[in-house]
Amino acid sequence: MPGTIVVALGGNAVAPPGERPTIANQFRHTRESLAPMVDLARDGWGIVLVHGNGPQVGDELARNEIAADQVEPLPLGVLVAGTAGWMGYMIQQSLQNALTRAGIERRVVTLITQTLCDANDPNLRNPTKPIGHALDTVGLARLRARGVPVVEERPGRWRRLAPSPRPVAIVEREMVRHLVSAGHIVVASGGGGPPVDDDPKLGLEGIDAVADKDLVAAILGRDIGADVLLILTNVDAVFRAYGTPHQEPIRRLDLAQAEHLLAGKELGTGNMRPKVEAAAAFVRAGGERAVIAQLAHGLAALNGKAGTTLVRAGP
Repeated sequence: MPGTIVVALGGNAVAPPGERPTIANQFRHTRESLAPMVDLARDGWGIVLVHGNGPQVGDELARNEIAADQVEPLPLGVLVAGTAGWMGYMIQQSLQNALTRAGIERRVVTLITQTLCDANDPNLRNPTKPIGHALDTVGLARLRARGVPVVEERPGRWRRLAPSPRPVAIVEREMVRHLVSAGHIVVASGGGGPPVDDDPKLGLEGIDAVADKDLVAAILGRDIGADVLLILTNVDAVFRAYGTPHQEPIRRLDLAQAEHLLAGKELGTGNMRPKVEAAAAFVRAGGERAVIAQLAHGLAALNGKAGTTLVRAGP
C-alpha cells in the first residue's frame, strides 16, 4: 500500500454555483468528481474522503425555516449530521458503483463522525463561514430583517454566514483508522462533521455551527497518521498576488514559506486561506506532504505535475 491519503472535496464540486442543485444534478457531479478516487483505490492507497456541505446545509436550513410553521425545525448541528448522512450515501453509492465497474474489490463505508470543538470558542459569537447558495434580493432582505448575518463575497453575490469554531479532534478517529487499516474506503467528517463540546458533566453536546472541512480533514489526517492530505478545489493552485495581473501559481512551498504567506495579506480572506492553513497544520503535525489542486488535476498534482505541494522543509 502506498500509504494513507485524506482527500478533501468541496461541497461546491457537487453543487456548483449557477446551476439548480437538484438531487439528479448533485448525483451527476458526484459521479464525475470521483474518478481520482478510483485511481487511488486501484493504486492501493488507504483512503479517507472528507466532503464539504456549504451549499447543501444552507439549503437544509432554508427548508427548515420555510416549513417552520408546519414541522419542528432542526438545529444547525443536526442539519450538518443530516447532510453528512445523505451526501455520504450519495458518494458511497456512486464510488462503489465506479469501483465495481473498474473491477476493484474495495468497499466504501460512510461514518458519521463528531468534531470536537470548544463551546467557548470566540468564533461561535462571530459567524464567518458562508453557507447556502447566492441570495436573491428577496432572500437577502428576509435574512437581514431577521438579523441573520450575511456577507458580500464579491460584488452582487451575497451569502448567509454561520458560526465556525476551530476543530480540535475527531471523536471517532480510532474507528476511522480501524476501517482504513482493514482496506475500506471511508467517507468521514462530512461537512466538517457535526461540532460537539465535551462537557465535564453531560459528555458530548452538539454545537449549532459548521466546522471548516479542510481544517477538519487536516486534523483527521493527523489523528489517523495519514501520509498525504489532498485538498481538491476549483482553483488550479495557490497563487501569489491572486486576482491581480501579476498573479502566478506557487507549485511548491515549504512550511516556513507557507507560514510567511499566511502571515501576510496576499491570500486575502477568501477560501484559499483556510486551505493553506489546513495544509500547513497537517504537515506541521507530521504529515509527509499536503497538496492543493483543482479537482480535474488531482492525480497529476499528487505526482508533482500540477497544483501546489506543501512539505516540511525545502530541498
